[in-house]
Amino acid sequence: MGKISTQEIKDLMKATGVGMMDCKKALEEAEGDTEKAVLILREKGLATQAKKSGRIAAEGIVTSVVEGNVGAVVEVNIETDFAANNDEFKAFVAAVAKTVIEKNPADLDALKAATISGGDKSVEETLQDLFIKIRENMVIRRFQRFEGVLVPYVHGGGSIGVMVKLDTDLPADKAFEVGKDCALQVAAMNPAYLNRETVPAEVIENEKKIMMAQMAEDPKMASKPEQVRAKIVEGKVGKYYSENCLLEQAFVKDDKVTVQKYVENAAKELGGKIAVVDYVRFERGEGIEKKADDFAAEVASMAKGNG
Repeated sequence: MGKISTQEIKDLMKATGVGMMDCKKALEEAEGDTEKAVLILREKGLATQAKKSGRIAAEGIVTSVVEGNVGAVVEVNIETDFAANNDEFKAFVAAVAKTVIEKNPADLDALKAATISGGDKSVEETLQDLFIKIRENMVIRRFQRFEGVLVPYVHGGGSIGVMVKLDTDLPADKAFEVGKDCALQVAAMNPAYLNRETVPAEVIENEKKIMMAQMAEDPKMASKPEQVRAKIVEGKVGKYYSENCLLEQAFVKDDKVTVQKYVENAAKELGGKIAVVDYVRFERGEGIEKKADDFAAEVASMAKGNG
């Protein structure tokens, strides 16, 4: 097997939040297989939960907009935060979101080909015109469109955009505050799933395998009978749900209740029913690599710190 590259170590560090030497060892043990290396680190208890993406890199705006019963969450990236604050760029992002709402494009290509809301050119042509003015690369990265009782939320001037969809027998304005609280929860806690039913079975199987491997590494745990360890694993799976499922998370405004319980209690007070049925959360630049930093210098400073 060839030598492990500095870039591979860097990528694994970003994905797991684990130190350089441990990442290097794990990659060597996994013979360069990054996924296997992540598992090795988790089994050793070093990487608690592999991060879904690298550090936030690209600039731009995420917006979340609702018109009547239709909404859109859109991310448009640009090279610098200075350009992201340009009024024309902001107006372009708003027009793209409006286009998604009005035209219901099937995908990004269909969106780019659609006539932009309030204009006579396509979205792509409008983007090219803006590029000539701003002289920075712009990318319409992703969008999601919803219909129903919707609550939008934008955090930090466009760093995070959230949309929550409710099913309720109450007037939309009455249910709005409950939806807003759920949207704040999604923005703050970044749940991976709505509820335990939406967690894929293979994800849970994988978690159980990792938990069993962690126990096998722990002398105190390894000596316990199989059924005791299995019971401990079930308890840990429950903890996985409460950390990763929106409705099972502790409610950020009152951690004595879950989000599900908060919604039920609030609906009862309002004299109706409310259920959170869907949501999306886009974080600006998640998973996009920015210009490479001087990684050699980063490694050298870390080596000094470890020395």
